[in-house]
Amino acid sequence: MTRDFGRHVYGAAAVIYGALALYWHDVDTWPQLAALAKAPYRESVVYIVAAALIAGGIAMRWRRTAQIAAVVLGVFYLLVSVLCIPGIVAAPLIYNNWGNFFEQVSIASGALIAYASLASGSLRSAARAAGIGRICFGICVISFALEQAFYLDATAGFVPKWIPPGQMFWAIATTIAFALAAIAIVSGRQALLASRLLTAMLVLFGLLVWLPALFASPHSHFNWAESAENLAIAAVAWILGDYLRLPDRTMAPRRR
Repeated sequence: MTRDFGRHVYGAAAVIYGALALYWHDVDTWPQLAALAKAPYRESVVYIVAAALIAGGIAMRWRRTAQIAAVVLGVFYLLVSVLCIPGIVAAPLIYNNWGNFFEQVSIASGALIAYASLASGSLRSAARAAGIGRICFGICVISFALEQAFYLDATAGFVPKWIPPGQMFWAIATTIAFALAAIAIVSGRQALLASRLLTAMLVLFGLLVWLPALFASPHSHFNWAESAENLAIAAVAWILGDYLRLPDRTMAPRRR
C-alpha cells in the first residue's frame, strides 16, 4: 500500500461519478442538482459536471495536479451539500435529508485533507486544514451512525442473508462501529486506527453489498450511484489514515 493510495481511490470514485452522468445523460445521481439541470440548461449541466468530475478524478493521480483537482472536487461536493439544505429546511424531521447533506460533506472533507497532505507551503496551515477536514469527517461519521440507527430495518435489509449470525446483528454492529469510529476521529484519540478500521468496513460494504447488487442489476442507476458514494467515502477514510500515518502529521508526503 502506498502512503497516499487513498487519494487515487478518491480520484477513481470521482471518475465513476462523472461516467455515470455521461452514461445516463443526467445528474440524477445527485437529486439536489435537479433544479440546475432544468431545460434548456440540462445538457450543459450534465457535461460540466461530468467533465469536472472526470478531469478532477484523473488529475488526482499526479501530485503536481492533485491539489488543483482536490479544489475542483471539493467545491463540487460542497455545492451539492449546500443544495441539500432546502430539503432539510422543508422537512427537518426526515433524517434522510440530513443524511444526504452529511454524505456530501464527508466526501468534500476528503478533498480538504488531500489538499492539506500535499501542501508545500506553511506546515502549520496544512495541519490546521487537515484538522478541520478530520473533524468534519468525524461529524459526518456520527451522521452515518444516526442514519443507520433511524433506519435500522432498512439497514438490515442490505446485509446479505448468508452472513451469520444474522442481518439485524450486523446492522447494529456496524452502527456501533460507526459511532466508535466517529468518537475516535473527532477526539483525535486512536484516530489512525479508527480511520483504518472504518476504511476496511466501508470496503467490505462495497464488496459484500454493492458489488453483488451491481451483478444482480447492472442497469440500476441507484446501485451504481450508491456504489460510487460508498467508494468515495471509503477513500476519504483512507486519505485520513494516510495523512495520520505520516511520521510528522504536519508534513506533506515526500515526492517520488
